[in-house]
Amino acid sequence: MSTIFNHDDIKRRMQGAVKSLKDDLASLRTGRASSSLLDPIQVDAYGAILPMSQVATVSVPEARMLSVQVWDRSMVSAVEKAIRNSNLGLNPQTEGQVIRLRIPELNEQRRKEMVKVAHQYTEAARVAARHVRRDGIELLRKIEKDGAMGKDEVARLTEQVQKMTDATMTEIDGVLSHKEKDIMSV
Repeated sequence: MSTIFNHDDIKRRMQGAVKSLKDDLASLRTGRASSSLLDPIQVDAYGAILPMSQVATVSVPEARMLSVQVWDRSMVSAVEKAIRNSNLGLNPQTEGQVIRLRIPELNEQRRKEMVKVAHQYTEAARVAARHVRRDGIELLRKIEKDGAMGKDEVARLTEQVQKMTDATMTEIDGVLSHKEKDIMSV
């Protein structure tokens, strides 16, 4: 059985690292309301743990406010409890089946903490991209050792993997830079 090098698989996995970073950064509170802020919250509903998106609709009526429209009246207290326990620093105000969340201003110290967390997420994405590169290069070496591909072709493909890695790192740095500006400029 010969092993096959798949260029598209390497690219897909590297883009997965970038997408994961973007998802992680979207959950960081910047002082501006964003419906993605509540995405990581899990609600204990109907005897199961469900994501917020499966029990309510989150909207942004104002720049500094979120509105959570709970679909089932019996789930309002569970959603409110999940928001309080989420460590996002939000204080839910319930009006019937609607929960309003005011997004407080971030002070300078809290902003710097958020930037540090953003850097941690970014480093995890860089490590993931490096692991993809390592896996790709190891696969190429194995293919060469098995005699299924020549040295020149392996060298060319290794260079392509490195270029993909460099492009991914540049994209990751750009995403971080954008998020830092977003956090510090609110």
